[in-house]
Amino acid sequence: MLDNTHRPLGLPAGPGVGYKPQHFRDLLDDPGPVTWLEIHAENYMGDGGRPLAQLRHLSERFPISVHGVGLSIGGEAPLDRDHLARLKHLVGWLNPASFSEHLAWSTHDSHFLNDLLPLPYTDGTLARVCDHIDQVQEAVGRRMLLENPSSYLAFDESTWSEFDFLAEIARRTGCGLLLDVNNVFVSATNLDFSPQGYIDAFPLEQVGELHLGGHDEDEDDHGAPLLIDSHGREVVDPVWALLDHVLDRSGPKPVLVEWDTDVPDWPVLRAEAIRAQAALDRIPA
Repeated sequence: MLDNTHRPLGLPAGPGVGYKPQHFRDLLDDPGPVTWLEIHAENYMGDGGRPLAQLRHLSERFPISVHGVGLSIGGEAPLDRDHLARLKHLVGWLNPASFSEHLAWSTHDSHFLNDLLPLPYTDGTLARVCDHIDQVQEAVGRRMLLENPSSYLAFDESTWSEFDFLAEIARRTGCGLLLDVNNVFVSATNLDFSPQGYIDAFPLEQVGELHLGGHDEDEDDHGAPLLIDSHGREVVDPVWALLDHVLDRSGPKPVLVEWDTDVPDWPVLRAEAIRAQAALDRIPA
């Protein structure tokens, strides 16, 4: 378990956006309400060049959250030592305000799968995930946040609810949690449960970040709604309403707007950050 010498979380309870290089100048000239930025770790593991130079410059103005997508925390194989070493180097020089990863797996044997795949919630999976998180936290020297997944199926073998599984991981490892509100809405629609009920059962006291993003709508083979977590459009009104429900229960938190595909011009993303600020303004400090 992580001990008390590790650094605490340090993001402001305000709106953040996922950083894209085409918005570099806009963020410096007209950030609007944006108070922090998120980067994907795997995009900044090189040795130099314009991406790292821009990131260094932005880090002097904005707190940075590093979000990993490639560790395969839930994978059956041991963690990739080279990947973990690159992550440690990035976190060491950048000194981000927050670091997070997904409750998912994306590797099998020597193959990397370009997706974040779900896990069965069993005692064996729990032990493996906790062991991997302990390794990551010791390597990077700080507490990490673990993000709830977007789900398209459930495993018959699962013996834990997702929120209890995440709460137990946090208890055993000392990690924090990242609550992706859009992921809750997507999973609730696909698996037919109440998103508000999920939030009411979630250990919100462990949450260090909230995420929002857009999703695409489709149908499954039986004509039932199927939502895809695409991060390629505006956040929909029901997800904003679910964010209000979270904030009513948790109080102010750092709120990130993710937009990773079909990235819009800055004014569109800035408008989403303004809406996130409006949601936070409703909540007493």
